[in-house]
Amino acid sequence: MRRSLLFKVVVGLLFAVCAASAVRADVKLPGVFADHMVLQRDMALPVWGWAEPGEKVTVTLGEQTKTATADGCGKWQVKLDAMPAGGPHVLSVKGNNALKIDDVLVGEVWIGSGQSNMAMSVAGSANFEAEKAAANHPKIRMFTVSRKTAEEPQTDCTGQWNVCSPDTVGRFSATAYFFGRELHKALDVPVGMINSSWGGTPVQAWTSLPAQEALPQLKPMLDSWKKRIAEYDPEKAKQQYEKQLAVWKDRAAKAKAAGKRPPRRPRGPYDPVNNPHRPASLYNGMIAPLVPYALRGGIWYQGESNAGGSSAKLYGLQLQAMITNWRNDWAQGDFPFLWVQLPNFRGLQQQPVETSGWVIVQEEMLKSLSLPGSGMAVTIDIGEAADIHPKNKQDVGRRLAQWALATTYGKDMVACGPLYKSMQKQGDKITITFDHVGSGLVAKGGEGLKGFAVAGADRKFVWADAKIKGDKVVVSSSQVKDPVAVRYAWAMNPIANLYNKAGLPASPFRTDDWQE
Repeated sequence: MRRSLLFKVVVGLLFAVCAASAVRADVKLPGVFADHMVLQRDMALPVWGWAEPGEKVTVTLGEQTKTATADGCGKWQVKLDAMPAGGPHVLSVKGNNALKIDDVLVGEVWIGSGQSNMAMSVAGSANFEAEKAAANHPKIRMFTVSRKTAEEPQTDCTGQWNVCSPDTVGRFSATAYFFGRELHKALDVPVGMINSSWGGTPVQAWTSLPAQEALPQLKPMLDSWKKRIAEYDPEKAKQQYEKQLAVWKDRAAKAKAAGKRPPRRPRGPYDPVNNPHRPASLYNGMIAPLVPYALRGGIWYQGESNAGGSSAKLYGLQLQAMITNWRNDWAQGDFPFLWVQLPNFRGLQQQPVETSGWVIVQEEMLKSLSLPGSGMAVTIDIGEAADIHPKNKQDVGRRLAQWALATTYGKDMVACGPLYKSMQKQGDKITITFDHVGSGLVAKGGEGLKGFAVAGADRKFVWADAKIKGDKVVVSSSQVKDPVAVRYAWAMNPIANLYNKAGLPASPFRTDDWQE
């Protein structure tokens, strides 16, 4: 009896879900399929959408045609054969009605995601007027996903493909654009960038809930959000906001009378269910709808919102969980995934070692390179002490592209700056070996090496004497007779100048694993 009732409930739910889909009698495509789109070259191309259940759908691109039949929920999908770079083509979809997507190019497609430094537009970057004047790149296109939170994974999103021109480039994600421009110049093929980003958001918002629930270390964070949602009282929140607003008005009036800057206005009541910081909220609303659109890989600029307190130590776990989650969803194997290591920020380094959540996130990013197919752009020399949104996004994009060109595309160049590989102690000296040395190491500025610190068993770090010896760095100090650990650029805004001859900076690192 119970099984019969359960069966009826399940069937009823499935019927309701499918019925909601089936009302779309006309053939419909996801929002990412639109005029001026770019499709991934040399890869099978999924094209999907909705139609009346049982409806035959015909998809044509160039010289090839594929057919599918919409299932009971009205969903259909075809896989077009891989195509070489080129175009423009027309994508036609026919069922009870006909759709036509014009000006379709085939080339390289990458998704760019993260928080405000990925969202930051070309208009906000350095030398905008010059960049605007030079932005005549009709084979570079960008699709910007409209911001949306969701409780469950969505099947569609809104957005628009824009062709790069002086009139449009100002709205492009700067990091994604400068990355794509480097690829376009080096590969001479069309480039499509999908920008799905939202300022101020943490990594957990961009990862599916099941992927996070599988990690015991994240349970306290997830439980905290469940409690927050369960205890939210709209009326109580409104009353609290009105009290805060009254206090703010009084303080703002006094500040204005004194000729001072008024305090920030309090934010209105905000249901935590719709909070873009909520775990999985942006994955559901802004990543899931893009699957399985064929792409080459992803770039990521985020971490600032996870650099506070002890949560910074979980960043590597969370970043790798997100990447694995996306790769599993796309089912394209370990597609390339590159990120920007947090740049230099705040006051210039004063002590040999200045540990903070910011530095820990940088270290977690370095450690995450253990994930196959991953890459990192080091940016500790192009940030701004007083601005968490540095304007030099040209070098950020260039460094991301350099890793992609050297690895994904097999170009003969060094992928990045020196990365710590190993250490060897010899008496009162420690020798450091690096990966990505290229044609050699240099101390930028022509002076001696700066940024190295050394400690003995007492764990007290002092500035070290560091010298380049071939492809290695030898570190010592007259104050430490028996050194056991070395750290480099260990501060939010470090004094550091180790580069390779390709002009790329070394990443911050430490040889110890001491808890602080």
